[in-house]
Amino acid sequence: MPTKKKAVAPTRQAAYTARNRANLVLAAHRVLAEIGPEATIEQVAEIAQVSPTTIYKYFPNKEILFTEALSQIWAEWVAWAYAGRPPAESLESVLSVARMLFWVKQTHPLFAKILHNTLSNPDFIIKAVSEPGRLAFKKLADQGELANDNFEMRVMLYAYSLAGILTSVHVTETMSPTQAEQALVIALRIFDVSEAKAKKAISRKLDFPPTK
Repeated sequence: MPTKKKAVAPTRQAAYTARNRANLVLAAHRVLAEIGPEATIEQVAEIAQVSPTTIYKYFPNKEILFTEALSQIWAEWVAWAYAGRPPAESLESVLSVARMLFWVKQTHPLFAKILHNTLSNPDFIIKAVSEPGRLAFKKLADQGELANDNFEMRVMLYAYSLAGILTSVHVTETMSPTQAEQALVIALRIFDVSEAKAKKAISRKLDFPPTK
């Protein structure tokens, strides 16, 4: 009977590297919230209390650092929003998460500030967070809840539409969260979702998970 291989414990160096990267990502969160993606690597270094050279040991440039920081905080927020439920189990569940984005000022103030500062560059935020959203919508399309033809084009159009709605809520403040939900109904036409089906999907009362 073959013996099971013992798991190799992470080396001290690997743990040290992981801890330093994590600290730099946390510093990048603060910089994105306070300044935005136009901040310099020196400003990140000041908040992280390290030298710019130290940052370059872990990240080739600030764009990669900021993209990782945004991706991480977005993933953490999505995990909170789903609260342990399987992602993309239904159109209603996916739209509930999208709707919660309109209320992040009340639930996640730091994330709201990051959204405010990064939405000025839709390409930056879409590049950082598009893959998880694409996977969720692909699952729904395969289940027949969304149109599946020209899928990649529809996803991109929807992503820019959602970015525009979020900009209206968190940057220009020309839309309330309730108005944003109405705009979401229109955006869903990109996936051939009927107005009646879209309104039904967003009519469910939002169940916000507890925050820390």
